[in-house]
Amino acid sequence: MDQIEAMRAFRGIVEAQGFTAAADRLNSTPSKLSRLLQQLEQALGVALVNRTTRRLALTEAGARYYRASQEILDRLDAAALDVAQSHEQPSGLLRVSIPTAIGVLELPDWLPAFQDAYPDIQLDVSCEDRFVDLIAGRFDLALRVTAALADSTLAARVLAESDLVMVASPGYVSRHGLPRDVKELARHRLLSFAGSGSASSWSISQANGEAVAVAVDTALQFDAITAVYAATLAGCGIAAFTQHTVARDLERGALIRILPAHTLGKRHYYALYPSARHIAPKVRAFVDFMVAHYASSATGMIKRD
Repeated sequence: MDQIEAMRAFRGIVEAQGFTAAADRLNSTPSKLSRLLQQLEQALGVALVNRTTRRLALTEAGARYYRASQEILDRLDAAALDVAQSHEQPSGLLRVSIPTAIGVLELPDWLPAFQDAYPDIQLDVSCEDRFVDLIAGRFDLALRVTAALADSTLAARVLAESDLVMVASPGYVSRHGLPRDVKELARHRLLSFAGSGSASSWSISQANGEAVAVAVDTALQFDAITAVYAATLAGCGIAAFTQHTVARDLERGALIRILPAHTLGKRHYYALYPSARHIAPKVRAFVDFMVAHYASSATGMIKRD
């Protein structure tokens, strides 16, 4: 007896609730499935199914074996598909939901290289800071930047970790001076991003690990991170971004790091996708690419620092 074949037959019989329907699904015959079930029961030494003229009912042992069979067969199928897909060139339409900061401010750092690496993937990118329903929106995956990820049925992979740093333009610093400590921030204009969830104050981590709450200037608030970024470049105040987002501007001198020994904590970059047994090659390719991209960016920032 081929145990895997018998296990598939048993699972098919249970899920189809009959030999004839299971034979249609498995491209087999009712007599063959009945024979495989009998051989499986004989090998195990227990009855798995109680047969009546109208229906099949699992025995207690059958219910336990069915659950185990599901897990084993699913793992076998997933392993086979993973090996088969490893030879496939990722292709097709990939719908991605990403935060505005990544889609607008970081996009030049990764999109050209991704297109060169995967010319057969067609990207459909939606930039929005609200969390979308991946299933209802028919997205393949989403990228999110957050301090902590809420519980979810979605699968998640960490792409990177980045400090949330304070920055200002050279023009702002020349007019208002460079803050020397956290207390001096009180006389500066701190630009507020309402989407951060704490528009009225910043919790700033000092070098000694203590956190200090600093009030944010409510005279100028934004509900879009791109507007905060534009206002910062224009010299309107001090703002907070992940170091990944402003790495290019810091390197070329368009922005200046304020109080380098202090941060507003860390933010994690996540890739989220529907929790499924099989990850499409195009999804795996995008996630792996972004992991490598942020690892390379982090190495570059360490060298520049």
